[in-house]
Amino acid sequence: MILSPSLLSADFGNLEQALKDLENSGLSWVHWDVMDGLFVPNITFGQHVIKMLRPKSKLFFDVHLMIEKPERYLEDFKKAGADMLVIHAEATNHIQRTLAEIRRLGMRAGLALNPATPLNVCEYVLDDTDMILLMSVNPGFGGQSFIPATYEKIHTLRKMLGSRKCHIQIDGGVTPENTKELCKAGADVLVSGSAFFAYPPFDVRHRAFQKEAI
Repeated sequence: MILSPSLLSADFGNLEQALKDLENSGLSWVHWDVMDGLFVPNITFGQHVIKMLRPKSKLFFDVHLMIEKPERYLEDFKKAGADMLVIHAEATNHIQRTLAEIRRLGMRAGLALNPATPLNVCEYVLDDTDMILLMSVNPGFGGQSFIPATYEKIHTLRKMLGSRKCHIQIDGGVTPENTKELCKAGADVLVSGSAFFAYPPFDVRHRAFQKEAI
C-alpha cells in the first residue's frame, strides 16, 4: 500500500516544511489537489506553486487535476515537475487523447472518476492509464465522510483490470480505520488529508496506516 498524503490539509503557509516532514517520515508520495473553482467549488494551488516546491522535495508528485479542460495545462505541469497527472473523466471530451499526451510528455497518466460516475467510462482506456482514482467523496473540500458504495466499485474495478499493472487510488474519507477494508477490496494507493495531517507526528501516523494495510 502506498500512502499519498494530500497537501489540501497541510498548512498552506508552510508547504516546504510539510514536504520535508513527509519525506523524513518515510513517505514516498505526496498528493497535490489542484482545483480551479469551476470543476469543483474550491480554489487551491496551481503549477506555479508546484514548480517552486519541486526542487525542495524528492517525493513522487502525484498531481490530481480537478480542473475543466485539463488538456490545456499538461505541458505546464510537466515543466512544474509533476511525476503523475490525474485528470477527471468528467472534465474533458477527449479522455484517451489526453491520457496519451500525458504519457508522451513523460509523466504517468491517471484517470479519476467521481462517486456517481460508472466504471464503464474507463473501460476502453485502461491500457492508457497507470492509475485509476476512485473518488470516495464528492470532490472539492477535505474532511468529508467516506461513501461506502466505494468498496464494491473498487472490487469491480480490480476485476476489470485483470493482469494490468495499474494502481487503484482512493481519495476521500480515508482513515486508518477503513484502510484494511480498502486494501482488501483491491486499492493500493490511498490519499489521506485531514485524517493524516491532523495527527502529528507524521511518522507515527504513517505507521498507523501501514499497520492496518497488512
